Amino acid sequence: MQLIFDFPVNPKFGFDNFVVCAGNKTAYHFARQLAEGDGTENLLYLYGSTGSGKTHLLTAMANSICREAGLDAIPSISFKNIDELYRGNYPAEEPSKLAERFNNAPALLVDDIHLIPDNDNIRVELWQLFNDFYTAGKKIAITGLNPPKELPHLDGHLTSRLLWGLVTKLDISGDDSLRMILQKLAEDRQVALPEDVIAHLLVHIRRDIPSLLNALEQIRRHAIATKRKISLRQAKEALQR
Repeated sequence: MQLIFDFPVNPKFGFDNFVVCAGNKTAYHFARQLAEGDGTENLLYLYGSTGSGKTHLLTAMANSICREAGLDAIPSISFKNIDELYRGNYPAEEPSKLAERFNNAPALLVDDIHLIPDNDNIRVELWQLFNDFYTAGKKIAITGLNPPKELPHLDGHLTSRLLWGLVTKLDISGDDSLRMILQKLAEDRQVALPEDVIAHLLVHIRRDIPSLLNALEQIRRHAIATKRKISLRQAKEALQR
């Protein structure tokens, strides 16, 4: 049985369907370079706000590495769900639970590192695991909310080491970036989203992807329920319910 933080091969989150815009194109190119390159760059840290595409790129890298290694899934961890592994108990162990988790893994994939618990044992385990992969020349990709020097509860050695690799921010807060992403989200749901509806959303809805996606779903469901074409008037009605 796969744990919830395995990355199975999932075409839904690949490089080909990632919306590349001004605020994330460097992250996109770095991710492809790490996953598909010649091994010159083996360390990548991506950071940015919630919904900016970090996990999508991490999954896309996992897909690529899985295909190259002939695997169906690749181990990973998200510190959002770390209690699934430790169940709230972080004892000093040998071997560590993290080491067991990534035993023989072709790459070290870590999501949401900003949520690492404030615990010395976890810090030591993660640093040792990182160092083992780095020394072996294996690929390492890590995501977080903050730049390395602003990450809480992290071992200072690991903070410094992250700065040795490729580091880039995903920022999709601009109108053009959000417009492109909304159009892609609508296309994925087979929805025709007029430009005036997009403009309305960008003014009246919080400018993060979860909020915009929730608004899009409200509009889509309302259009289906009322058997109406999506329009600015219909969208306003849907969002007022």
